[in-house]
Amino acid sequence: MKIVILDGYTENPGDLSWSGFQALGELTVYDRTPEDQIIERIGDAEIVITNKTPLTADTLRKCESIRYIGVLATGYNVVDVQAARKRGIPVTNIPTYGTKAVAQFAIALLLELCHHIGEHSDAVKRGDWTNSIDWCFWNHPLIELDGKTMGIIGFGKIGQSTAQIAQALGMKVLANDTYRIPELESDTLRYAELDELLAESDVVVLHCPLFPSTQGIINKNTIAKMKLGVLIINNSRGPLIVEQDLADALNSGRVAGAACDVVSTEPIQADNPLLTAKNVILTPHIAWAPKESRQRLMDIAVENLRAFLSGSPVNVVNP
Repeated sequence: MKIVILDGYTENPGDLSWSGFQALGELTVYDRTPEDQIIERIGDAEIVITNKTPLTADTLRKCESIRYIGVLATGYNVVDVQAARKRGIPVTNIPTYGTKAVAQFAIALLLELCHHIGEHSDAVKRGDWTNSIDWCFWNHPLIELDGKTMGIIGFGKIGQSTAQIAQALGMKVLANDTYRIPELESDTLRYAELDELLAESDVVVLHCPLFPSTQGIINKNTIAKMKLGVLIINNSRGPLIVEQDLADALNSGRVAGAACDVVSTEPIQADNPLLTAKNVILTPHIAWAPKESRQRLMDIAVENLRAFLSGSPVNVVNP
């Protein structure tokens, strides 16, 4: 059984082990695979593991040995799942491995917007405090979250985890989702329609999947419905935001600050308007990436393959 991992580096830059896969077959791991080398590197492998390397219908047609495709992520749009189904190839993904990590990162982005800790630390190290005529200083307005309202668009497991942390900080939560769980509501958490959430939230957090109905959900029209000075957090999917509209709102002061771990095209392009916008924090899609989270991803990926080999596949996205 030949197993090929086409782009293993982001999942395992060297701090994890591929031994789980090695126990299941003859393993070849590539850190990255250019598109013009995909077919060659798959060769006659029966098991193909990918993260962001695309597997098109043409690739599947030319690689007749493939029996199974495992995606090292929750999203699986890099694989033509319909073409795989027609060829009888199950495609699996990794659900819910990073719930706590992504929620934690959303709050980290929010706290950085509230306190700009990194910038203040840099200021101290370059001597600004030493040379200050006052006993303390701050370069940005500082924000206390207690008593404020967080609106969470997308209230699945990640949204719920973020809400728990927000409530622990003394915040009230408005949740928006097509599927509601009434027993989650409390004195500090309730469901709300989108317009109400936008109007009442001091902080808007995106935890929804990218669907046609959610693409560009943050745009000039929805921003106009928000409180003046709102904060916006996105570590879900970049295309949820119309980036020029957000940049304009940041530059005008309509939005007081934004923090995004994801953008519309990744890696971020030099002409992305958020790069030059005021009061924005940008990180390189790392909410998912703590070692603990990546280890869970690895363990689930191995179990997905083991289940397939045993004849009882799990986490199949194209049944």
